[in-house]
Amino acid sequence: MPASLVVWILSALLLVGVLTQKWWEPKLEARGVRPRQWPVRWWLVGYPSAALRIASTWRRLAYLNGLSVSLSPTSRVVGRDLVVQGQALKPKPPRMSVPVPTATGLRLRVLLHPGQTPGPYFAAARAMEHAWRVHRVWVTSPRRGLVVIHVTAVDPLAGHGPFARPPAPVLLSADVGRSEDGEPWLIDLRKVPHWLVTGATQSGKSSLLAALVLGLAPQRVALVGVDCKGGMELGLFAGRLSALATNRTEAVGLLTRVVDEITHRMGHCRSWGKRSVWELPDDQRPVPVVVIVDELAELYLTDGSRESRDEAEQCATLLLRIAQLGAALGVHLVIAGQRVGSDLGPRVTALRAQLGGRVAHRVHDEASAEMTLGDVNPDAVITAQAITEDEQGVAVVAMGGRWIRARSHQISTADAAAIGRTGPPVNPFMTMPDPVTFEKGEVAA
Repeated sequence: MPASLVVWILSALLLVGVLTQKWWEPKLEARGVRPRQWPVRWWLVGYPSAALRIASTWRRLAYLNGLSVSLSPTSRVVGRDLVVQGQALKPKPPRMSVPVPTATGLRLRVLLHPGQTPGPYFAAARAMEHAWRVHRVWVTSPRRGLVVIHVTAVDPLAGHGPFARPPAPVLLSADVGRSEDGEPWLIDLRKVPHWLVTGATQSGKSSLLAALVLGLAPQRVALVGVDCKGGMELGLFAGRLSALATNRTEAVGLLTRVVDEITHRMGHCRSWGKRSVWELPDDQRPVPVVVIVDELAELYLTDGSRESRDEAEQCATLLLRIAQLGAALGVHLVIAGQRVGSDLGPRVTALRAQLGGRVAHRVHDEASAEMTLGDVNPDAVITAQAITEDEQGVAVVAMGGRWIRARSHQISTADAAAIGRTGPPVNPFMTMPDPVTFEKGEVAA
């Protein structure tokens, strides 16, 4: 489709939306729907205006940010061996598709010129935000020779715009909030078995843990809590928890039971000739266990005594074993803390490397964000540092090399108390049948 025709169509849509705005807005308000929460405003006014700005500024934006190339660069030969290369007089911008509207913005595809890489497009994302006057732009490259530019017109984390409906509940998956693209923020422990949650005091860690417990509470999942601050946080859900440790001595005993259960499940899988509990028959599969640790530092810090050091060493070893062995056996870790760095102990770095899901709330220093997101993307560290005190619950979520801003649901004390009144499932420890012994040559059915 020619670019001039696209501009004419978008201009017509924008004109129709503006001229009829006084007619359709009162009708929506009469039905109790605020226009800012209804996609009609975005489709008739917001999308055409944003698409027009993109179409009118694309050539100059591509030129200023080094995205344009010249198929016939100007040059002249001086003498025999000297070639003077001049600046291209007619740079050609990359070919851009028609912007496709989404729930909170739009999306467009760009074909790279031969020899181009996605790097300059990643660097030009901030320039696109200012040129197009949108909330955020991020760039992905799903395949070779193609980049996709995602545009968010408004900030969904501030409550603006329509949101996608959460998917149907799936075992070990919980809808804990909304991401910046308007989609549900899902923590799926089948895809990412272990998670690390960091952030300063009152940054939203407790709300995230409460949202996670709320999402997992209706499922046949055993929740095990370790809260060495006397159970002040996780104690609200004590009625739903299968076990709760409120000090380090109790934590050692509880984590030891979890490791023993992992060992038992390993023998059970081995007897059936399977590599994980998810390959077992339904009647032989044990209950999944999610271990939630609130404030990891309380398990590692010591008072200098030998007994305290031994307990801290035991906790560090047990957590590392759970992280290394638990994923295939239905045992998952969710660890929260203000700082999770090597200053806590020698095994913290090894534990952090096993936690594939990362959530960084507001932090007070760059080192705290670096500990959580430094091995994911430097831009994610900068974004986490930009979260303010007014954005409680907002965090940078990283998994699988991709990161995005998200905000967890705000769970009130009454909602937390309601979770605590629900009954826990069957005790997950040693509830499955004993390992089956087969004669040599037999195979489990």
